[in-house]
Amino acid sequence: MDTLECIKTRRSIRKFTEQPVEFDKLAKIMEAGSQAPSTGDIQNWRFILVTEKALIHDLYNHCFQQEVVFNAQAAIIVCGETDSAERLYGLRGKRLYTVQNCASATENMLLAAHALGLGACWIGAFDEDKVSTVFGIPENARPHAIVAIGYPNENPTKQFKDLAKCVYFNSFGSKIEDLHLVIRDYSVEWKKNLDSGKQQGKRGLKKVHHHLKKFLAKANKSNMKSVMEKPKK
Repeated sequence: MDTLECIKTRRSIRKFTEQPVEFDKLAKIMEAGSQAPSTGDIQNWRFILVTEKALIHDLYNHCFQQEVVFNAQAAIIVCGETDSAERLYGLRGKRLYTVQNCASATENMLLAAHALGLGACWIGAFDEDKVSTVFGIPENARPHAIVAIGYPNENPTKQFKDLAKCVYFNSFGSKIEDLHLVIRDYSVEWKKNLDSGKQQGKRGLKKVHHHLKKFLAKANKSNMKSVMEKPKK
């Protein structure tokens, strides 16, 4: 699958079939996560692969009973070790860079799952303390995300915001007119011209209709006058 196609077609899958996920695919997903960029290349993410149904059900209870977790065939808990980030970058490394690193790894895994024909969902709502206790996560690490994985049992659609609403130039809030021409999306211009042509056509028809109505009214008036003035026998 082409990279851009993978990015554009990936969706959060919350319904899975009961088909088990092959271990080699799970390994490829985690390998993709490990290839993500990280601050100073410290790679301070750690992955806990959960495949036992009993543990997945425990995870479900600590994820506020989200059905996507209960039905998952596997789950990956993405943890961030803060020691190296804090040692190198201080509090910013602990509070921000580690979060960014784990987010990069998580997105890589979501894309890899989609490329392998699997469905996945990024879970961010869970009880950190209970997840840490159940899965033995030490104090110098923190669970940042849970990736629920399985074979998809749905094909959701999604509406994305127009790129022009998301992009600024050189300063926040600064926009450029006709962004679609800059990124060579000429379909927008074609649609604008088509819509403009339709509007002009409607105005033209309205004008013709107006003149025709006046003409008919005048003709009717003339005919009535002719009838009234016609001499009686």
